[in-house]
Amino acid sequence: MSETTQMVERDQGAVAQREEDRPAARITLLPAVDIFEDSNGVTLWADLPGVTKDNLNVNVHDGNLQIEAQAVVPMPANLRVQHAEVREPHFARAFALSPEFDTSKIDAQLTDGVLKLTIPRRDEARPRRIAVTTG
Repeated sequence: MSETTQMVERDQGAVAQREEDRPAARITLLPAVDIFEDSNGVTLWADLPGVTKDNLNVNVHDGNLQIEAQAVVPMPANLRVQHAEVREPHFARAFALSPEFDTSKIDAQLTDGVLKLTIPRRDEARPRRIAVTTG
């Protein structure tokens, strides 16, 4: 998707970043996202493994869509960890939305660790056929 059309991904090219204002052990991961566009709007699919609805925050403010989530990785009580690369990952992703999208009608669904966001176009931004009459 081009930057001049619908959505612009923020922090392009980054894989993971350590947040300085967070505890030192917390690493923020950028979840994989697929974006599909049609005349009605955009559908965004984000992979958030281990994330539950209670640990997911999706919001829109000033044309910016933000997704933040905390995964829960259960550990058996009698298991002693020798090495763990990711314990409870924090996911974050941000996108700038074009004004042609109706942010008041965004639909969000989380199923099996996959977040589906449906972002419709404003009615006036949708392509429509103009009826032509003869005189």
